Amino acid sequence: MTKIRLLLNAVAVIAVCLIFSSLANAQASRTWVSGVGDDVNPCSRTAPCKTFSGAISKTFINGEIDALDPAGYGTVTITKSITIDGGQGSGFASILSSGVTGVNINLTDNSGNDPLKTVRLRNLSINGAGNGLIGIRILAARQVHIQNCVIFGFGGGSARGISDERSIGQLFVSDSTISDNGQSGITIVPSGTLTGTLHGTLTNVRLERNGNAGLALSKGTKASVTRSVASGNVAAGFYADGVGGASELNLTESMSVANGQGVTALSAGTVRISNMVITGNATGLNVSGASILSYGNNRIDGNAAGNGPPTGPLTDQYGTHRPAVASRGRERKKSQGTGRLLLTPGRSIRAPARLTRPGVLFYRFRACRIRNHSSSVRSARLQRQPYTFTLGPAY
Repeated sequence: MTKIRLLLNAVAVIAVCLIFSSLANAQASRTWVSGVGDDVNPCSRTAPCKTFSGAISKTFINGEIDALDPAGYGTVTITKSITIDGGQGSGFASILSSGVTGVNINLTDNSGNDPLKTVRLRNLSINGAGNGLIGIRILAARQVHIQNCVIFGFGGGSARGISDERSIGQLFVSDSTISDNGQSGITIVPSGTLTGTLHGTLTNVRLERNGNAGLALSKGTKASVTRSVASGNVAAGFYADGVGGASELNLTESMSVANGQGVTALSAGTVRISNMVITGNATGLNVSGASILSYGNNRIDGNAAGNGPPTGPLTDQYGTHRPAVASRGRERKKSQGTGRLLLTPGRSIRAPARLTRPGVLFYRFRACRIRNHSSSVRSARLQRQPYTFTLGPAY
């Protein structure tokens, strides 16, 4: 009887090992989906699956799902590190999420099998069809990368394009458009209390025609935005507050145009602006009990109200002597104010003195544009003759 029991136990162990071995063998590091595929397939290139949710169970941790053709691949919940690439060429892969959330990201495995906890979404069109809840909802992950995606039409429930609700992590959004959602385009607001830093980085992102803010921070989160545009949003193009923790927003080389407010900082939130264009908004700078700090090189004008100044200045590495820049001109010397500048085409040089008053240039230039970061130089397109220009305030 004992021998039989031992034999049965051995058979059971072997069976379990075979089952896990077969499951592992069924997964691949790269799987494929197609509009004419079938989820009963192994998701190979020659026998693709039909949906992202069908392919994800057949893809290894840190693997990749690629779309063979533009089609609708359904909503998906991601619980492990993975890349989903919608492809290019004739069109993106699409996720139609009427009445639901398009992509849920919730990586909670703490066993050590998935140390990276990183999700990458590329080349996807995520359509809420007017009543979708959230385009991409992030509940848990170490890093989330969203690249070359369009997210639009979420008007039900939270009605957000991207909702980052983690307590810690990093969000990277690049070359993407988030538009026409009922509430904010992107929110970085933890659902609970932060356990570390929750930071977003936006590069070349368009936030357009959303029903609330383009980008909104709260509860101690941070974000940096560069080469991006917020336009046509009902409330602020860019928003940060200090409710539940002081949020910090850094804006550089971007535009906030035709929004309810260009930039809003409330309740101990901090916004830093550099090389920003803020124009055509109902209110340019909207600040209350908070700080909008400037490096003095922004264009804030043409708003119905709130054309500045910001609440305070910032000092860059040049100190009080900001660089002067000349482009498409020859090297020339210019006497102005209290010092002399050598203007070099395409280069930034350190100015020995500020430009502080109107003046006349007595040298001939070839259509050269001068910009000085401590004072806005207006009407500075120079001709082959003496030319008078004026200096206006810089924010």
